[in-house]
Amino acid sequence: MSTLPDDTLRKILVQIQQTAVQSQRALNISRQQSASKDRERRILQLTIDEIQSIEGDVNLYKGVGKMFLMVPRKTMEQEFKTQEKELTDDINNLNKKAKYLEKQFNDAQSQLRDIFHHSPKQ
Repeated sequence: MSTLPDDTLRKILVQIQQTAVQSQRALNISRQQSASKDRERRILQLTIDEIQSIEGDVNLYKGVGKMFLMVPRKTMEQEFKTQEKELTDDINNLNKKAKYLEKQFNDAQSQLRDIFHHSPKQ
């Protein structure tokens, strides 16, 4: 390691540090998005449970802009289940991305640790 010029070593360190910082930022954003989507999914599940608990033929209305449209119960339930499935898929994808970013961050940290651990004492 000491055979590399100081300038080259400094560039490598800066690059590894930038990778670590970018990974950490992206990881935090990914976790926030996942938490937000999970919140939306739970609200949607509660809405589905509420609609299913209503008995009989009840008029359901869907908000569209400044007005409400009457929607058949089966259509409304199907739309909510589709939205729930999409949110679940999004959450799974965000969790996979978070695992990758966490691995990338840990790798960058271990590289920095190795560099400083094996650097010559001055």
